[in-house]
Amino acid sequence: DWRVAQLAKKLGKEEDYEHFMKRSEYYRNLYHPSSGFFRAKNADGKWLEPFDPYQYGANGGNPFTEGNAWQYFWYVPQNIPALIALTGGDKAFTNKLDQFFTTTQQSGELNSNASGFVGQYAHGNEPSHHVAYLYNYAGQPWKAQHWIREVMDKLYTPAPDGYCGDEDNGQTSAWYVFSALGFYPVCPGTDEYVLGAPLFRKATLHFENGKSLTIDAPDNSPENMYIESLKVNGVDYSRNYLTHGDLLNGGTLRFDMGSQPNMKRGTQPEDYPYSFSNELKK
Repeated sequence: DWRVAQLAKKLGKEEDYEHFMKRSEYYRNLYHPSSGFFRAKNADGKWLEPFDPYQYGANGGNPFTEGNAWQYFWYVPQNIPALIALTGGDKAFTNKLDQFFTTTQQSGELNSNASGFVGQYAHGNEPSHHVAYLYNYAGQPWKAQHWIREVMDKLYTPAPDGYCGDEDNGQTSAWYVFSALGFYPVCPGTDEYVLGAPLFRKATLHFENGKSLTIDAPDNSPENMYIESLKVNGVDYSRNYLTHGDLLNGGTLRFDMGSQPNMKRGTQPEDYPYSFSNELKK
């Protein structure tokens, strides 16, 4: 709905734009404040009971398809700042992310599409793929760097069964390619790529406009997974995202990597990604 709204705006169809922007915020109608999760309602508008955030759905039955309430909680990519506010602010949001990645609780039978677990994070199915990057929106980018590297190191192997789950038309590979370069499109339809941490010491991208972008991280290693500092074309860069224009302009991204988190870089609100429309940003 949000992306259709952006297309409508480009086409000058203001009525359609307003209609789909309004629909893109309907997730709020399913937020259940006392449980802190999105929940399903019956046809009469009453909450579906009983509720267990760890319970899985298959392709029918439980309201959550191939996942559960934990895994689908984070799926508001078009307006993560609003999701953070709904959760109770940066601290409550990062605390919930911490629980998501570390809980060992399970409930009932797992759906076969849920695999590649790190806590309740299920990398083997796509609804989880953007979640580690969300720490960047709430002032703890080093945790994104930690969990992204954890997934790359442990859930991909050079073997016939090297994917931990559903490749799904190339999405699991695309996640790895983006993440290994050091950034990921949390919300396609915006021009933002949210930072993780690069896997390689050096990589170069060649663009159709004739320019090239070099991603340089000479101290990178399995231990040195954290960004100590980032320079874009020689200039210090504290933001937790890059724009499409930043990439296409070419040049060099210089990552200084270390074994300990830098808990100062990228922690101010002006460093956070937005991933929502310009008018909401204003």
